[in-house]
Amino acid sequence: MSYELEPFEIKVILIEPGFVKTNFHQGMTRSQHPNSPYFKMIQKRAAASTQLFQNGSEPELVAKTVLTAINTPNLRYLVGKDVEEWVNSKNSMTDAEFHDMMMKDLSN
Repeated sequence: MSYELEPFEIKVILIEPGFVKTNFHQGMTRSQHPNSPYFKMIQKRAAASTQLFQNGSEPELVAKTVLTAINTPNLRYLVGKDVEEWVNSKNSMTDAEFHDMMMKDLSN
């Protein structure tokens, strides 16, 4: 998209925050119906996501990154150690290996 819009003087910037210490997850709707195909996965991930949010980046880090992006626009900004680790893993694996890792994480 960035390359398509550049001739129109539109800059596209991707800011990728990992988990951020907010109460966002508290408002998430979870499927409570045991027959839902998502039920088991959501139940397993609920406690883990609470922990990830608690250990996430401070919201100020995301805000600082947005200000940096406005003043020195690069194409992509990673925000947080968790997302940096995921991208590093992705870059060191095949697509299939990364897929398997993510699916394993979702099923644990």
